[in-house]
Amino acid sequence: MYVLIAAATKMEVQPTLNYLEKLNFLINDKKIEMLTTGVGGISTAYFLTSQIEDRRPDLIIQAGLAGSFHDSIPLGAVVSVATDVTGDMGAQEGDDFKDMFDLGLQEESTMPFSARKLVNVNLSSRWPHLPAVNAVSVNEITTSPERIELLKKKYGAEIESMEGAAFHYVCLQMRIEFLQLRAISNMVGERDKSKWEISAAISSLNSELIKCLNLL
Repeated sequence: MYVLIAAATKMEVQPTLNYLEKLNFLINDKKIEMLTTGVGGISTAYFLTSQIEDRRPDLIIQAGLAGSFHDSIPLGAVVSVATDVTGDMGAQEGDDFKDMFDLGLQEESTMPFSARKLVNVNLSSRWPHLPAVNAVSVNEITTSPERIELLKKKYGAEIESMEGAAFHYVCLQMRIEFLQLRAISNMVGERDKSKWEISAAISSLNSELIKCLNLL
């Protein structure tokens, strides 16, 4: 089995990289490889697709930090992503945001979409111990209260990242099993970095990532 771990930045998965180096990137006879994709959906889509074309993985795990929309998903929590969507592709018409489905530019359930979402259908069977959430991916980190409420209401968003939807899209199109693993570093809208918990989130993310690798 060949497993690819994808992360936007090396910093987010450095503890796992240190762990794997001691094992020569082998766990239970499974080959593990790390890929840094860069920040954002465009970079993620390009580097992930290039890696897949070079060597097709049996499983891809995207690991990274995320913001939470809800106090019920606190700082340091680790979750898996059941569904992801692109939250800022469309048109702003006054106070109304219309996405590509609203505009008739994309059919709601044409592959890889299912009822407008990018769904990980294997999540509950492969990773039942992980809390599963709905995510939204954006190019610009959300800060305004109005935008936060829109994303929560329109998409049922529980967490926010910048790469998740692109990751789901590529894996679904390529028909490769995948897991998006996120640790909460901040509450969405909070720009005071002193209130973020990046170090704690990285620690909990990598503890869970290493656990998942050993469960394979």
